[in-house]
Amino acid sequence: MEYKLSFIIPVYNRPDEIDDLLNSMVEQKSQEPFEVVVIEDGSTLDASRVVEWYRDLLDISYFQKPNSGPGDSRNYGMKHAKGNYFIILDSDCILPPQYLEAVKRELDTDFVHCFGGPDNAHESFSKVQKAINYAMTSFFTTGGIRGGKKAVDRFQPRSFNMGISKTAFEKVGGFGQIHPGEDPDLTFRIWNAGFTTRLFPKAFVYHKRRIDWNKFWIQVNKFGMVRPILNKWHPKTKRLTYWFPTFFMLGLLTAIVLAVFGYHLPLLGYGLYFSLLFFHSLIRNQDIFVAIMSLWAVLIQFAGYGYGFLKSTILVNFSAKEPQTIFPKLFFKRP
Repeated sequence: MEYKLSFIIPVYNRPDEIDDLLNSMVEQKSQEPFEVVVIEDGSTLDASRVVEWYRDLLDISYFQKPNSGPGDSRNYGMKHAKGNYFIILDSDCILPPQYLEAVKRELDTDFVHCFGGPDNAHESFSKVQKAINYAMTSFFTTGGIRGGKKAVDRFQPRSFNMGISKTAFEKVGGFGQIHPGEDPDLTFRIWNAGFTTRLFPKAFVYHKRRIDWNKFWIQVNKFGMVRPILNKWHPKTKRLTYWFPTFFMLGLLTAIVLAVFGYHLPLLGYGLYFSLLFFHSLIRNQDIFVAIMSLWAVLIQFAGYGYGFLKSTILVNFSAKEPQTIFPKLFFKRP
């Protein structure tokens, strides 16, 4: 299949980040032509001046619209793009120079209507960014599905680094209004429409995740709350593994209580697990402080997700109300 690539980038109050991303596009090794579509999602601090600077360097289009969330903004960008294959990126990503070469190699070798790529931590990232990146991408925390591991089951792309053909986009209607969770929801509908998805392991991005510990808690807590909603919408995609963070934290609390009463074996098991995380992060990041902070990041990730998942499971399954009513902050309204 012949394809023309269009990068779709929603941005919200992050002109400095979009500058870094656009600069990394200029520095691509591949000579493959591509279009860039930037969608300003109701920002009060817009990126118009930044985009204007790249007019002579990139085939770039810039649209401004009322705030309606990243999913709706991506749909808007894909509807206005000139290409027939879309690569969706978050504005806080940076592309390595070989990114386009890796995408083109995969598509030319074995074309697929939807793909996802991993994320990684750039050497310039802060220690907190690297610790959070470890928690989100390590095989020992998430199974490595965001960090480059080929999933045993079908791969679920994430919209910080995702490709979708115009054919598939038009067939399924694009992203829904839920956020976060719009990524797996779209993937499940792509599967139901008869398309396949695949991981492009070498098409990785550097994902900054410019968030502090409190924002990280809010993010993973929302991830946990979203999953039972997706399970209700797509019951065939339910997995026992989604319960792991909840069981992990309940087990940790139980182990601490047992240790108070003199039974230390369960807590020792947790100690061995965190020791494994520490040394794995130390080897991967070559920084003892990042390794220590990685343990805190994992605790926040499991606690935030686990609590959100348990709370949402109870409310979604034992309430007569619709998820949009129970969790209005997880849904955007289209203008």
